[in-house]
Amino acid sequence: MKHPLNSIIHLFSSLVLIVGFQGILHADDDLINADLSHLSLTQAEQLFSKNNKEVLAAKRAVEGSEADTLTAGQKPNPVLSMGVSSFNLNRKQGNTNPNGSNSLENKTLDSGLQLNQLFERGNKRELRLASAENAVKASKLDFKDTFRQQKLVLKGAYYDLLLAQESEQIQKNNVALYEKSLQAADLRLKAGDISATDVARIRVDALRAKNDQRQSVADREKAQANLAYLIGQEKVASSIVATDTWPSLNLGASEVIDHDTATDETILSQRADIQAADARAQQAEDNRRLAQSLKTRDVTVGVQYDHFPGQNPGVGEDTVGASVSIPLFTSYQYQGEIARAEVDFTSALEAKEQTRAAALGEITRARADLNAATEKVQRVDGEMLSEAKKAADAAEFAYQHGAMNVTDLLDARRVLRALELDAAVVRADYAKSLATWQAAINPEEAP
Repeated sequence: MKHPLNSIIHLFSSLVLIVGFQGILHADDDLINADLSHLSLTQAEQLFSKNNKEVLAAKRAVEGSEADTLTAGQKPNPVLSMGVSSFNLNRKQGNTNPNGSNSLENKTLDSGLQLNQLFERGNKRELRLASAENAVKASKLDFKDTFRQQKLVLKGAYYDLLLAQESEQIQKNNVALYEKSLQAADLRLKAGDISATDVARIRVDALRAKNDQRQSVADREKAQANLAYLIGQEKVASSIVATDTWPSLNLGASEVIDHDTATDETILSQRADIQAADARAQQAEDNRRLAQSLKTRDVTVGVQYDHFPGQNPGVGEDTVGASVSIPLFTSYQYQGEIARAEVDFTSALEAKEQTRAAALGEITRARADLNAATEKVQRVDGEMLSEAKKAADAAEFAYQHGAMNVTDLLDARRVLRALELDAAVVRADYAKSLATWQAAINPEEAP
């Protein structure tokens, strides 16, 4: 009999093993279940890889094309035929065997068993399989390109949310400033220091600032919804808060290069969309050869066994036979299929060139956008924003000391707020331009 202490130790060890095993199983789930209220771009990318609907649909397309290769590589199945003939409709003497036994097996019925096998010629099976394999290759490359494009959309949505959050904070600060100014203006009005007209102007601008703040809240909610869809978190979209900062300006400056045809050609050769177009062109070539192979006649070979009792004496009841079937192209020689395959091949070559042209245009535009965005960020952060803050602070000081009227003060505030919002937009444009450039020249491997 086991000691109770040993049983307890054994039970405890089993529980530890079970919990540990479950922990291993759910390790990835814990990694994916990120804190949406403090969502970094890296965490968003992890959720995107697991939950993005467009990426999952592209993955299913790859699986479907892989299944097609099983169909394409199969040989034709043999066909088994069975039949009975020579039924005599005479009720009294019908199918009676005059030679003796009149059992079902010996009735004068002609029964036959035939097996036919189609033999394909002209390398049809090999060409079908090659076409299907190129289709799989193109589907996998399409999946990689879909992943690249959707990840770029994800980064854009993340930066849109970051911009919306920053804009909302700017509007909140603006509203708070106007509320303080309005309170101070009311006190100065009671003291007879300013006119009621000046107070009314401040109040109008304060109400306008509240409207702008409400619009910024709506923009942030829409940005949350867009990002939530991309990472599969639609039900908890309102809890998403982006926490990353804007990309460093040095990162973009180090990546941008001048236009170089040789470099662009190297980039193009590595892109998944270009490689997918190449695979589809090869698939169209295989289909063209497959259509031409239809003119090579397939052969059907058959063997047959017949059982026909009640024949003349000396004639056996069982016979065997063989047959060969060859199609005759007397009226149609697959001209339509061949012509269609030729058109599809030409279309695939044109689509390949179109894809290359679109990719080259994407690289050129991304380079131009990133160069422009880099310069705008440098100007905004280096000069414009600091000068606007100095001007606004000077206006506040001048107004408090009676050296500036309320109209000029409000104008200075509007200029500063507009520049702060513009600065946020410029940083967002730079972040998205950098992401577009990186996606254009450095396609990431899909999971």
